[in-house]
Amino acid sequence: MESAKTEAEPAAGLPAREPWGSPTRRASAERRSPSPAWPVPAARSARARGQARLGAGRLRRSCAHRFFVHSWARLRHVSTGGKTLPGIKSPHRGARVAIVRARWNDEITRALAQGAVTAALAAGAEVEEFEVAGSFELPPAVAMIARSGRFEAVVPLGCLIRGETAHFDVLAHAVARSLAELAASLPVAIPFGVLTCENIEQARARSSPDHNVGAEAMDAALELVALRHAIASNVARASRSAPTARSRSTRTKRSRSPGRR
Repeated sequence: MESAKTEAEPAAGLPAREPWGSPTRRASAERRSPSPAWPVPAARSARARGQARLGAGRLRRSCAHRFFVHSWARLRHVSTGGKTLPGIKSPHRGARVAIVRARWNDEITRALAQGAVTAALAAGAEVEEFEVAGSFELPPAVAMIARSGRFEAVVPLGCLIRGETAHFDVLAHAVARSLAELAASLPVAIPFGVLTCENIEQARARSSPDHNVGAEAMDAALELVALRHAIASNVARASRSAPTARSRSTRTKRSRSPGRR
């Protein structure tokens, strides 16, 4: 009885029982369907080749400056053409600043507030103070004060000291995350002035006149205010100079056109 399985006939023009990647099969397939010849580029003069290289270089430089500037460089306003924003690190005099102090660990937070007020007055800022019960109440108070539109910066000051339970970790993470979200979403300078210490000695060391975190938070807030004003003035100056630059460019193009003498 004949077997039901029969071997398939080999394709026409191809040798039987040869692997698909063998040189014999590749040569046979090439004879049946030859690949088209690769077009030979037309000869160009030295001037044309130089212009092509120059255009490619301009394209690469344009792409690098427009699309591939690192975000860290953009954030710090690192200059690539000799232009910088003036006065970013200098405090903005006359800034309206609010201080929100938590009464929990009152000894420490009062020292922080005193350092912040001293730094603000030294920079010529106008200060108004607010109080809340504890550090957990700082984020909602900061949000209300920032949305009032009366202040350019809101400085939260608090102190959390580790105890015997996980209460410290829960509060520290919740307060830090809430303040970070407010700082990123509101157009007001909001630094982080909450101490998270292991013991009271660490808190006293960081609220002393020699190393006062409240003063450091105030300095950071005033620097952000100065940065915002510097960016606003730079944008306004660029918008005023844009029409002048366009008109100058138009006059230059017209003077260089072949029809004008």
